[in-house]
Amino acid sequence: MHKLGTALAAFLLAVAQAQAWNMATPYPPANFHTQNILQFVKEVEEATGGRLKITVHPGGSLFPHPQILPAVRNGQVQLGEVLMSLLANENPLFELDSIPFVATSYEEARRLYQAQRPEVEKWLASRGVVFLYAVPWPPQGLYTKKPVASAQDLRGMRFRAYNPATARLAELLGMAPVQVEAADIPQAFATGIVEAMITSPVTGVDTQAWDFSRYFHDLKAWIPKNMVVIGRRAFESLSAQDREALLRAARRAEERGWRLSQEREEVALQTLAQRGMQVVKPTPQLMADLKKAGDTMILDWQRKVGATGALVYRKYLGR
Repeated sequence: MHKLGTALAAFLLAVAQAQAWNMATPYPPANFHTQNILQFVKEVEEATGGRLKITVHPGGSLFPHPQILPAVRNGQVQLGEVLMSLLANENPLFELDSIPFVATSYEEARRLYQAQRPEVEKWLASRGVVFLYAVPWPPQGLYTKKPVASAQDLRGMRFRAYNPATARLAELLGMAPVQVEAADIPQAFATGIVEAMITSPVTGVDTQAWDFSRYFHDLKAWIPKNMVVIGRRAFESLSAQDREALLRAARRAEERGWRLSQEREEVALQTLAQRGMQVVKPTPQLMADLKKAGDTMILDWQRKVGATGALVYRKYLGR
């Protein structure tokens, strides 16, 4: 009887210690970032023997995208996923992966990430947030209803901006930037709020871009990253064993996510073409115009970023 009572007490203690957490994400359930996160939380639950159960709330259903990091910071939600470059106005360091043609291949994107990560972790830590991992989007391309041969063809268009860098790019190209979250893209095109956007082929598939666009100009202009973060208080509430299980699952999620991003780029490009979109190589003139805008943006960035950011950029360039 005594043994039974001890076992029951241990079971009740384990149940009492089990934590049910929430995670806010901005992208739809079928998106590869969300799928990767679902695998991550499953592995965390298994590795902690059910002591930590995380419910994922996709598609901005818990908090709109711009509110996710503040919600993690102030403890309204334990974990969140955020597009890193969304924080560019708070710290220019976060903008670097969204400046045109700074990093256009996965190899360059990984080197840039390795240069950025220590400073990103430090900045977040000073605000009560623990960085877990980051995963890139596929390279970004231009969606339009008509073919575009140069920046001149874009002038006056209403352009979907999703971070400060895309808003600045729109201004440099003579377009009118309009802030639109991924979930609202189809509605924004249908109502004429926007007429063009630069985003990944995966986002094009998520939003069924063939319903409102005819052309995808495969610019491979930049490779932005999403980061997954946890509030420090939530992280520190875990036992050392469960903390380590969480960090191990995060490392696996990062490697898996980078692999998935590359795989999904190819599949998404094929899907866009199969659905009737023209997947085209950009003209030399369009690339030259975009590179000119990118050169202006990197100079602007270097002026405002300070010594830490300059060091990160030099490290990325190998200087």
